[in-house]
Amino acid sequence: MRAARYHEYGDPTVLTVEEAPDPTPGPGGIRIRVAAASVNPVDWKVRSGAVRDLLPVDLPAIPGRDAVGRVDRIGEGVEGVGIGDRVFGLGGVTGATAELAVLSAWAPAPAAWSDEEAAGAALASVTALSGLKALGPLSGRTLLVEGAAGGVGGAAVELALAAGATVIGTAGAHNHAFLTALGAVPTTYGASLAERLAAVAPQGVDLVLDTAASGSLGDLVEIAGDPSRVVTVANHRNAGRLGVRVADAVNDPAYLAEAAALGARGRYTPRVERTYPLEEIAKAHAHSEGGHVRGKIVVVL
Repeated sequence: MRAARYHEYGDPTVLTVEEAPDPTPGPGGIRIRVAAASVNPVDWKVRSGAVRDLLPVDLPAIPGRDAVGRVDRIGEGVEGVGIGDRVFGLGGVTGATAELAVLSAWAPAPAAWSDEEAAGAALASVTALSGLKALGPLSGRTLLVEGAAGGVGGAAVELALAAGATVIGTAGAHNHAFLTALGAVPTTYGASLAERLAAVAPQGVDLVLDTAASGSLGDLVEIAGDPSRVVTVANHRNAGRLGVRVADAVNDPAYLAEAAALGARGRYTPRVERTYPLEEIAKAHAHSEGGHVRGKIVVVL
């Protein structure tokens, strides 16, 4: 199969497209013929070697955690899915950006989603749902999402709105129209956030989800009034010191099914900033690594 691979840690130039062995699903897994895969911050952090102590990989490695495609092989013990079914889902830390990929968690991809949208849904939605569920019931609450224009942040906005929350999202001014289109009340991140929130949410903020790791976690705790009302999916380094809970992405098919059900009802649509062909995988990683991404970056095979 053709795959994006890197043989050593480094910047995006270590990525190449080459022939690689076809993967085989083990018990409980499936293999898909990939239509598209997304690029997430964890992908280039792993590729660069920045997190090799936490997430070591065997080299050469294929980047990518989530993808969409048609099932072409089913592992032992798997039920409820058939050859040819269109699914989106998650595999391991690596392996998705290739013609064939093995998934350990998946759900049917809604017909309402394009392949590009479905490719950007899995990791963003399970990360967002992990954070939102850690915050407890959302109906009737006012939720602040820090970093609301990113892949996870945008998913969190739509998923929280579907759960009945009022959502305020922080982003750069150039992304405020985007947040308004998602259904959030936009405001700018950074210094004096509390004062800006007083203007857009005079009743105060009930809960906070940090998806940005922008260094604002201490301020977010002050805004919420209690660290128990704040969850981060991004700032692991400072969470413990501040008493803030961390929610990590999990390969949970129930979360994927929940996101898909909302997608089928038009309540959640993964937002794609830009797509790249497989041959431009290095450009896709460089784009993601450059930051200021609105929605998801997707590689089309």
